[in-house]
Amino acid sequence: MNEQNITGQTLQRLSAAIDFRPRLFTTLKGYNRKTFSADLMAGLIVGIVALPLAIAFGIASGVSPEKGIVTAIVAGFIISALGGSKVQIGGPTGAFIIIIYGIIEKYGMTGLTVATLMAGVFLILFGLLRLGTIIKYIPYPIIVGFTSGIAVTIFTTQMKDLLGMRLDSLPADFVEKWLVYAGHLGDIDPWSAAVGLLSVALIAVWPMLGKRGATGSSLFHKIPGSLVAIVVMTVAALLLRQYGGVTSVETIGDRFSISSALPQAAMPQLTWEGVKALVAPALTIAILGAIESLLSATVADGVTGEHHRSNTELIAQGVANIASPLFGGIPATGAIARTMTNINNGGRTPVAGLVHAVVLLLIFLFLMPLAQYIPMACLAGVLVVVSYGMSGWRSFLGVLRNPKSDVAVLLLTFLLTIVFDLTVAIEVGLICACLLFMRRMAETTDVKAIYEEIDLSEDADMQPGNLENLSIPDGVEVYEINGPYFFGAGNRFEDLMARYGGQPRVRVIRMRKVPFIDSTGLHNLENMCRMSQREGIQVVLSGVRPKVDAVLRRNGFVDLLGADNITPHIDVALERARQLL
Repeated sequence: MNEQNITGQTLQRLSAAIDFRPRLFTTLKGYNRKTFSADLMAGLIVGIVALPLAIAFGIASGVSPEKGIVTAIVAGFIISALGGSKVQIGGPTGAFIIIIYGIIEKYGMTGLTVATLMAGVFLILFGLLRLGTIIKYIPYPIIVGFTSGIAVTIFTTQMKDLLGMRLDSLPADFVEKWLVYAGHLGDIDPWSAAVGLLSVALIAVWPMLGKRGATGSSLFHKIPGSLVAIVVMTVAALLLRQYGGVTSVETIGDRFSISSALPQAAMPQLTWEGVKALVAPALTIAILGAIESLLSATVADGVTGEHHRSNTELIAQGVANIASPLFGGIPATGAIARTMTNINNGGRTPVAGLVHAVVLLLIFLFLMPLAQYIPMACLAGVLVVVSYGMSGWRSFLGVLRNPKSDVAVLLLTFLLTIVFDLTVAIEVGLICACLLFMRRMAETTDVKAIYEEIDLSEDADMQPGNLENLSIPDGVEVYEINGPYFFGAGNRFEDLMARYGGQPRVRVIRMRKVPFIDSTGLHNLENMCRMSQREGIQVVLSGVRPKVDAVLRRNGFVDLLGADNITPHIDVALERARQLL
């Protein structure tokens, strides 16, 4: 018994050390039949909702439809079992379509498998290093920019199937795709186009039929429009082929061989050269997966009032992305639409996510052969609606009203996503955002010169009882730094000194409002002090805060300026300046 207690305590300490505390284990403590009934119903509905999306995302990514469902089963089960959110539903998402398609084109299926495995390792490292909270602070314009760019790219890739164009291949370039479409308008198949456009219309209209007060409104809310469109259009295509002689509407079975056999786990062959080549795509998958999963969990928190464990969620996402490719799956992450469906249908614990994966598994085993009759145009219609939802055009327009720097990051990320690829967009977007952040942080520090006398009415660093304004003696210049002293502040200091004019004998620098100083600021301050000394000007520091004072002393400023020239208050600094004069 003692050994069990010791083992349990050890596991608890280890779990706390790496911040890995799956929600499933904590929610099961007070679990009851009522909660299970709610989770069972929610999981059943979410499983049905996830089915058409998993098939569509798989095909759009360039893999067979069953790989999309396998991903939803394996990754969805693991994310719910090990994740840090009570209601998160994981699986393939539209955000990965463009990345996956590009990796397969360049490196093949083996390359995708290796990249996904590597992305899983990266995600686990993100969680172990406790980067969950940091990733959530990626600038909003970058998220909106690449999400909107992905949406436009998905829409572009679906035009061929939506309109039934008979094209053997499409160029990878965004602009070239549209040029090819424009040159083949005469190749549009009217029956396929009708199926695709009617699918879009049905998905859009279906929720409206369930307005409050309408008969059977709950049915309209629980059954997704995408599933209704697939059932209706599949039946319509079968009737057209059987009784109308219409054979031009391409189906999944015309393009893929459908299999309901459970895949066997297989490890891909790894080479050092292959791994090195796939680091950038894998990192892109990991970053995008982390952002989307944590964004989904945060949205869910806002609805349920819960708080997810971000680092636990990242570790679970990593494990899921290691397991999924071993069974032939593709990258997975938290899916906002399916998570919200889970919440809206009563799911409140990870058990609902587990049920959703089991439902998909049963469909895969017993109903998968029926998927071969689904029209490709209908799946394209589903993805067109998904791309519209992903576009976030209202958010896009909202950011356009923000400062020019945010607009620049938004448009740059958006254009790079659609013209090049998401890897380039994320890399450049993050670099630009970091540079803009550095610029804004530098602008928060104000450096000013004080002339003639110093107003002490609002000073907190003066000596008690001294409430009179202090006059500045002739031959003394006084400067004040307001804010952190780091990159950028030193250059403004030098410009201000150049504009001040004259040749003082003493420079007093007020640092009462400097909370910290970094190595760049320290270097600039040291250069300024040495330059002043070479010109015969003595520097006196005033109101240095304890933390900043400790940094200055560790870096030899006492030897450089003298202990008497690092003063606690401005009146002491001016008195010291008079002595030096």
